[in-house]
Amino acid sequence: MNIGIIGAGMIGGTLTQRFAQLGHDVAVANSRGPETLADLARETRAQAVTVRQAARGKDVVVITIPLGNVAQLPAGLLDELAPDAAVIDTNNYYPERDGKIAEIEDGMPESRWVERQLNHAVVKAFNNIQARHLREKGRPQGNDGRIALPVAGDEPEKKAVVMQLIDQLGFDPVDAGGIDQSWRQQPGTPCYIADFEREALIKALAAASPVRRPAWRAKN
Repeated sequence: MNIGIIGAGMIGGTLTQRFAQLGHDVAVANSRGPETLADLARETRAQAVTVRQAARGKDVVVITIPLGNVAQLPAGLLDELAPDAAVIDTNNYYPERDGKIAEIEDGMPESRWVERQLNHAVVKAFNNIQARHLREKGRPQGNDGRIALPVAGDEPEKKAVVMQLIDQLGFDPVDAGGIDQSWRQQPGTPCYIADFEREALIKALAAASPVRRPAWRAKN
């Protein structure tokens, strides 16, 4: 599968490494240019590219940058995706980093806001697991202690692609509903940075409250 990753931080770098290890054709980009990704490209055998190249013709594109920077991505970035490509949003809203985003403060799910900036549907995944655990704690199907990851999205076919990738990485994918339900896996909810197995994750998603805790709201 041709996978483009936009963002080479902890999650982006980890997904670059793991997808390449699985044999996928991976291209990775950041805001500073391909030349700054030479070490990651050499270590993972991924291709270091521009942001536009990371989206062009890809079957899957992962957007994994500070949420506040999503609005600054190039206009029309996703216009040249492969047909039926899935776009994965891993981003979380941290107001101290991202600044106050009024729509999110007023209750819009983070990924619905991302969709509006990109003018494209997304699948919410990989936002509630620590990068080190994503890199190190994958297990084969059927193993005890296999961590489950929530996946939210409005398009079943694209969500299924993402769930298949999660299974390949060694985690149990759990259907977390549509994007309007993706708040259940946002920061401050029971499943955020919690390594639950499938049944425990399902319970944690159900127990989530839509009221954002004070720690995850803008201070002013």
